[in-house]
Amino acid sequence: MKVTLIQMDVAWESPHTNHETAERAMLAAERSDLYVLPEMWNTGVTIEPKGIAESEGGETLQWMKQMANRLDAAVAGSVAVHLPDGTYRNRLYFVKPTLKIVNYYDKHHLFAYGGETLNYTPGDEHVNVDWRGIRFRLCICYDLRFPLWLRNKDDYDVLICVASWPEIRMHAWRVLLAARAIENQCYVLGVNRIGSDPYCQYCGGTSIVDPFGMATSCPDGEASVVTQTLDMKRLKSFREKFPVLKEMD
Repeated sequence: MKVTLIQMDVAWESPHTNHETAERAMLAAERSDLYVLPEMWNTGVTIEPKGIAESEGGETLQWMKQMANRLDAAVAGSVAVHLPDGTYRNRLYFVKPTLKIVNYYDKHHLFAYGGETLNYTPGDEHVNVDWRGIRFRLCICYDLRFPLWLRNKDDYDVLICVASWPEIRMHAWRVLLAARAIENQCYVLGVNRIGSDPYCQYCGGTSIVDPFGMATSCPDGEASVVTQTLDMKRLKSFREKFPVLKEMD
């Protein structure tokens, strides 16, 4: 399976601009089976979602469906969503082409340090998605710091983490991506933004990390993409030879 990660600057609270930026990057990249965008890539991460968050089935989700159909590929990325019950969620959509059912994951570990708990409601379910023979686990940004939440019980092959991870904590980002890949014997797709918003500076660090902890990354601070074919035969062989997942606590 070929995957493409989109490292982009996110225009603050401007969905149409961000749709256009993402579309250009995706169409310029190698044709892939999966394209992954950062956390709240359509607006930037805001702790005050009122008036910014989209309803379920909003314009950004419709755009993702259109791109999935256009590219015959899955498209993933998180969006602030306002639900009918009045709650707000940081929701990671995994959109497959032609299918009406959309898989999604609501961020479980909200970032209280940055104020995310003030207006958002956490999700409480693990979400795995099957796509073209590969099992994906979904997570968002701060979730990456919680290994028990992301523990691989031999139920996924690739961990997707979409993020808005500040430049000041980039060392932690890189270490945690590698740690999750090594301990879970999986690929990790870590997608981060660049640029700035009213809260932070971002330098990217978007990476495809293999099960041995080795990363292929976008250049820091540049709008770019990284594309790679995931070697599932190699992953399977490694798991059979060195059965970490069968010996977990």
